Amino acid sequence: MGIATCLLITLYIRHELSFDRDYANGDRLYRVVQVYLEDNGTSGKSPWMEAPFAKAMLKDFPQVEQTGRIMPADLFYGAGSNEVRPEGRTEDTYEEGFTYADQSILEMFGTTMIYGDRAHALTEPASLVLSKRKADKYFPGQDPVGKVLYLNGDIAHPYKIGGIMADPPENSHLNKYDFFISLAGHELWNGEQNFWRANNYPTYALLKPGVDPKQLAGKLVGLFQRYLAPQLEEAGTPDVGSIIKRCSFELQPVKDIHLRSAGIDAGLPRGDIRMVWLFGAVGVLILLLACINFVNLSTARSANRAKEVGLRKAVGSPRSGLIGQFLTESLLLSAISIVLAIGLAWLFLPLFDRMTDTKLQMPWSEWWWLPSIILTAVGVGLLAGWYPAVYLSRFRPVEVLKGTVNLGGRRSGLRSVLVVFQFTTSVILIVCTLVVYRQMQFILNSKMGYNKDQVMLIQGAGTIDTANYPHYRLNAFKNELLGLSGVKKVTISDFLPVSGGKRNQNSFWKDGRSKIDPRIGAQNWYGDPDYFATLGMKIVKGRSFLRDMASDSSAVIINETMASKLGWADPLGKLIDRGGSYKMHIIGVVADFNFETVRDSIGPLVIHRGDWATIVAVKTNTKDMAGLIKGVAGIWKRYEPQQGLRYTFLDESYARMYADVQRTQSMFTSLSTLAIVIACLGLFALSAYMAERRRKEVGIRKVLGATVAQVTGLLTREFVVLVFISIAIATPIAYWGMKLWLQDYTYRIGLGWWVFAAAGLMVIGIALLTMGVQALRAAMANPAGSLRAE
Repeated sequence: MGIATCLLITLYIRHELSFDRDYANGDRLYRVVQVYLEDNGTSGKSPWMEAPFAKAMLKDFPQVEQTGRIMPADLFYGAGSNEVRPEGRTEDTYEEGFTYADQSILEMFGTTMIYGDRAHALTEPASLVLSKRKADKYFPGQDPVGKVLYLNGDIAHPYKIGGIMADPPENSHLNKYDFFISLAGHELWNGEQNFWRANNYPTYALLKPGVDPKQLAGKLVGLFQRYLAPQLEEAGTPDVGSIIKRCSFELQPVKDIHLRSAGIDAGLPRGDIRMVWLFGAVGVLILLLACINFVNLSTARSANRAKEVGLRKAVGSPRSGLIGQFLTESLLLSAISIVLAIGLAWLFLPLFDRMTDTKLQMPWSEWWWLPSIILTAVGVGLLAGWYPAVYLSRFRPVEVLKGTVNLGGRRSGLRSVLVVFQFTTSVILIVCTLVVYRQMQFILNSKMGYNKDQVMLIQGAGTIDTANYPHYRLNAFKNELLGLSGVKKVTISDFLPVSGGKRNQNSFWKDGRSKIDPRIGAQNWYGDPDYFATLGMKIVKGRSFLRDMASDSSAVIINETMASKLGWADPLGKLIDRGGSYKMHIIGVVADFNFETVRDSIGPLVIHRGDWATIVAVKTNTKDMAGLIKGVAGIWKRYEPQQGLRYTFLDESYARMYADVQRTQSMFTSLSTLAIVIACLGLFALSAYMAERRRKEVGIRKVLGATVAQVTGLLTREFVVLVFISIAIATPIAYWGMKLWLQDYTYRIGLGWWVFAAAGLMVIGIALLTMGVQALRAAMANPAGSLRAE
């Protein structure tokens, strides 16, 4: 069990450490990260750069060989997800994994092409590159280069296929992207490609050989001084010099992106190097527990082998020969164990994949597999077998054959250390499991300022209103949904407080203060008049949007945090703007709600009226959900006959935000259970050892009148003391570790004393149960059997 667990964790660590290691120029490939100093003195990091940054970096720094950008933000049309239709077909298919990309991205990452020329695959405007798996899906057995795809039913703007790339490898941080849309000739808005005041592009740089990345990163702020500062000054931004001084840059090696991007949000799934080493440490601990058990079992059997050792020594066997014999036995048991462990690991690999969200494979054909197995068998055999071999081989033949050999002192220092180590580990893992579970339940069940229950999210509704149809069709679709039994409210918005909702960070000022005050960074969202009622949000001041109020087109509703940032106790009727370009009057204040994970505090938020989106949220109140879905599908079919109904639920999207925490919970629960089982096996071995060593003592005590309860207490007292010592050692360690882990969450549970008490009581109960079996057997045994030879 110990070797199988360690093997699975080793496969996981190997997979995590393999990310982005196979690029031809990987040692010179970096991602640009901007570091900025916040108003409160903390620093933040962002990989999102300005549109002209890559071009300016290549132009101004000869140390740079090549630069490239991607633009995956689903805030902008085409990125994220789309409804896809090849030319000549009538049905749309939903696809994720779209990003805009420069032609140079294909070259920098050495993308392998199946069809088409890599050097020109994205050079033409409105061209795209597909992965092989998507090409096989839409053009099976064909070379689709030059063929056309339509996105979201927009036949007026076709996309020409410029090439087919090999499927992104599983261990690439870009593996979620199956569609690269060309950035050639593309602008997110007019003049955007020369605009230095918006950050939408993760940017990569290939440095020339021998260039020091740290030295170059220190010079990149010069780009802001040359290009950003003039645009800020032209816009009337105050104290531009101070803004620039608060910025700096890092060049992050691409091979570090997957595991070392804590605090850097690029919208990509990523791992955490801390979790990698944590699971590695737990795997080693479990293997050590298993080896300790082997030591204890071997020494517990010492009485049975003492005469064998004595006889062998009496007929001339040297101690080295005995040590060799016992080590050979240990190596043989290790070899058998590792064969069984490989079978267990292979059997449980699918379950382990689900727990870790990976797709691991047993490396049967790898050249290093067999040598590693042999080395592991030898290493574990020697580690577990060395002490028992030395211990058993030191018996003196005269004492053994006379029956006076002492099979271990009443108090063994090594035995005490081993049991304390085992149960300290168990207590720590139990505390971690309890804390992670409670924090997870707190997250999933807390009131976050909105109601996530029974809210159906209809996806892909943006194609109902396109250039081919009048704008009112989406609202007509909404009104028909309201006519269904079981539907309470319906809202149209892409900006939702869960994973998958769009985000748009903008700068705001009090009206007329943009050239005086520092900016207030806030999320800039859109929702229709039913947005707040559908999601169960509370308007604490003012009102919501009104459908027939024309002036609401320039009205906004802000959250309490934004009102606090503005310094207004009563913001109703007051004006804010985005640098003078657009004035908005405040008509309401919504109670704060979490629109990011609870790792982060609630930020400022501004919500405008808007009723065009790709998501329609339906608040339901029915027990017949299947019937309601059938009714929704019928309405959908009339509006979108070329596209199947896709839907999720808001609480499911909410849960996906914390999938990593759920995986951590599953891992800790499983590993804690395994550690307890192994520790119990160790305690069982120690109990057997003590019962065997004190067999005659117990017999004499029973002859002299000792009761079963007295004998049982005698045999368990020493171990109970050691368990209490383990609890005392484990409690501060577990407290420190969990307090550190909880600091990642702005909203978190408290570390009550009862958590540690519960863990301690669980361990004491398990220990007493395990030891009690052996102690009772020894206490209830007939003393005549142990005293017959006396």
